[in-house]
Formats: sequence, C-alpha cells, structure tokens
Amino acid sequence: MNKTDRLLAIVLELQARRAVRAEDLAALFETSVRTIYRDIQALSEAGVPIIGTTGRGYSLVEGYFLPPIRFTIEEAVTLLIGTEFIEQQFDEEYRHRARLARKKIEVTLSDRVRDETSRVHQSLRLLAPGKRSDSSSEKENLNNIRRAILDRKKIRFGYTKKTSPAAESAYSKRTVDPYGLVLVEGSWMLVARCDLRQGIRHFRLSRMEELTELEEPFEYPDDFDLKEYVPSDDRFLTVTLRFNPSLADKVKQSNFPYIEEMNEHPDGLDTLLRARQPDDLLQWVLGWGAGVVVLEPESFRQRVREEACKILERY
Repeated sequence: MNKTDRLLAIVLELQARRAVRAEDLAALFETSVRTIYRDIQALSEAGVPIIGTTGRGYSLVEGYFLPPIRFTIEEAVTLLIGTEFIEQQFDEEYRHRARLARKKIEVTLSDRVRDETSRVHQSLRLLAPGKRSDSSSEKENLNNIRRAILDRKKIRFGYTKKTSPAAESAYSKRTVDPYGLVLVEGSWMLVARCDLRQGIRHFRLSRMEELTELEEPFEYPDDFDLKEYVPSDDRFLTVTLRFNPSLADKVKQSNFPYIEEMNEHPDGLDTLLRARQPDDLLQWVLGWGAGVVVLEPESFRQRVREEACKILERY
C-alpha cells in the first residue's frame, strides 16, 4: 500500500472507531509505529482534525466526516456485485434497496470509471453462488482471466476434463477468447470462444493450469450478452425419483442443479431430473441411501443396483 492510500485508510479507520492506538494502526497496515506517527503528522498538516490522547490513541474531532470520495474501478465493481447478490438472494424489500444503492453508486462515478466498471461488471455473472471454493489455483486463474477480459486479450491454458468418475481424464491445450466468468455452486466457470472447438465452450477454472495471457487481441461479439446467455441444452437423460416424505425438505434445500420438477404428495416427493449422462446423477442419488427409489428409467435403476452391489461387496 502506498502512502496516499494508507493516509486515506487511516482516516477511514479513525472515522469508524472512537480511538485507535498507533500500535494497532501499524499492525493493521503492516508498517512501523514511527511511520504511523509521520502519517498522523501529515494528515494534521493537511487539515484533518486528529486528537491524540495518552493511553487511548488517536481520534477525529467530533463532527468531522470525510467528504465523498471517488471509487476505483475495482471498488465500484465490488460494490455492484454485492448489490447484484442481494437482488438475487434476499426478499423484495432488500432487492428494492439494492437497486437504489446501485443507482447511487453509479452516479458517483466519473464517465471513464463508469464505462470501465460497466465492462468489467458485464463480464461477471452469479448463478447459485453456493459455498466458496478455497482452491488457490482457481483464485489465481480468476485474477488472471479478469485481467485478460479487461485487456481484451486471448488466453492459453492446459485443461483437464473428466466426462465421468469412471473415465480417464482427457488433457488438452486451449486458446480462447474469454467472454465472461460465471459463479455456479461455488465454482467459477469461464465462458469463452474456443479456437480448438470453433465455438463457445465452458471451462472450470479449477481444472486449468499454466494459464497465460497472450498478446493477441480478440473482438467481443456485439450480439453476445453474458447476462442473457443461455447455453445449449444437451441433457437428454430423464430420471424420475421418489423420496421418502421425511426427506422432502432436505431435497428441496439441496439446490441440486439437475432438478427440473418436484411434486409432493402423501407417498413422498417425486422429483424429475435431467442430465447428460448417468454419472452426473449416480453419486447424488446413492447419497440418499434407502430414502429414495428410482421410478424410471429401468436402465438407471439397474445402474443404481450395480453400484449398490459393489458397495455391498466391499463390506
């Protein structure tokens, strides 16, 4: 953190708390106490009314409040994503307040920052955010891809894809035009035009390695809107399950992405799922144990029987 940013951060910290010791500020900003003393002196000389009290630390004169400040692009995007999350996850009252907050944030931005913020914000989308991943590689890839999207530069990476738990992983090198990032069930996905496949494809950031930004630019298509983008549906396998009544609430709260319909009745909860292949559903269905039965198709019933027999053999 440079000195200018640190001075501003000190004022914000003093504004949020009644009194702060120099030692606490030094620990917070990872600098020396002597540097904090110099920073406080610089702020005082700049006209910020700071009071130093022995044993209590520094505080602002009562009634002083920092005037409105300009947001950076990254700060504005962070706030806008926050309002978008609230609109998706909270009730109507908070959705209304989030929309008002977004408008207030946008009017404080300069034209340049507003344009750049809009570009970055349009390249991000939240779909069922779920539990956040702690993968360090995913975080690093996320930062690099965000920068490439902003720079309008192609990226290259190695990608590992596994079509099913039983299949061997397939590795390939990909060069793509990064259109946007989507958060789905806690995992970040890249929506991009793949040079190898000559079309739009989706890539899990956690399966990428050796990601690099290239010097080659790409043109963002005029007719593509990440917020409105709907991937082609190739989930042709339809499975119907019946859960015990005692499990109905848990199934509803599971937010399993392959669930299409649910119908609750005295005998239990009938659930319709659509997937690309049986392995997309198998582990989830087995996880409910004897509390679920496959109604159809017979081929999937047989697959569950076979897997259950394998489990029995191991015990």
